[in-house]
Amino acid sequence: MGGLHADYATGEDRPIGLPTSSSTLPSLNVSMFQHARIGDGDALGHIGTGPGYADALACRRLGDKQVTSMDVDPYLVDAARARLGEMGLHPTVMSVDATGDLPGAFDRIVATVSVRPIPASWLAVLTSGGRLLTTIAGTSLLITAEKDEEGGATGRVEWDRAGFMHARHGAGYPPRLAALLALAREHDGDEVGTGRYPVVHVTEAWDLASMLDIVAPGIEHEYSEDDEQRVAVMAHADGSWARATARADEPPRVHQGGPRRLWDTLDEIRAYWLTNGELPVRGAKVYIKPDGSTYLARGPWKAKL
Repeated sequence: MGGLHADYATGEDRPIGLPTSSSTLPSLNVSMFQHARIGDGDALGHIGTGPGYADALACRRLGDKQVTSMDVDPYLVDAARARLGEMGLHPTVMSVDATGDLPGAFDRIVATVSVRPIPASWLAVLTSGGRLLTTIAGTSLLITAEKDEEGGATGRVEWDRAGFMHARHGAGYPPRLAALLALAREHDGDEVGTGRYPVVHVTEAWDLASMLDIVAPGIEHEYSEDDEQRVAVMAHADGSWARATARADEPPRVHQGGPRRLWDTLDEIRAYWLTNGELPVRGAKVYIKPDGSTYLARGPWKAKL
């Protein structure tokens, strides 16, 4: 967490905050490279070095000279470089803020961190016809896209799912909305009513959470459940919040405050799902402009990230 790594942590350390690095599930690393369709001779830019496991796989497939791995955390980069060296593998591994300028040119870019929107710098170093693969921050949406002659890229949201930590710029992430979440747990709010659907653990419902974050990005969630009731709390940096409470699958009592009605937005998405049988975001077409502006579309539904 932040600048504290497990390699140097003691039994007395009690870090507070969100984890800032992790080791990706090995099978997911393989799946990501499959989605990227890496092949002989491809120059690979891997964003999110972590422990270096994915880079070891890439080196075995492509050879050391074809692999460049980048991470914002200098310690992770140094540790991964040493670990790979012990295996006789010597890719280029460097400490880089991947949302800024990137070195080199790549036929494939694979990100095991999430971003929103796609950084323009990625398109700048992707060769014409090259393929990029990433996830959209705050969602489980896995995007593949191929660069066109105009410098943008066109692709799709894959039916597969993946979740990665948000790309960061320093040792940690900005403070969370603890004060607003605390208020949401207790206050009556500006509006009190009955919800249409049972209380749901949004972050565990991946498609629902992804669609919500496309429509209303940046919501933070809390959820608790015991024998008596379920409680879901939502908060947004614009001051909006909601709290829904109910027993089991009964209609919830919903309290909402701030400029937007977050629970109403969630219910609208759930109504669309029940009416149409699925949410439009999964399988959507993806259009990325050279400046990184990213658009999703499926049938009449459209969204800009």
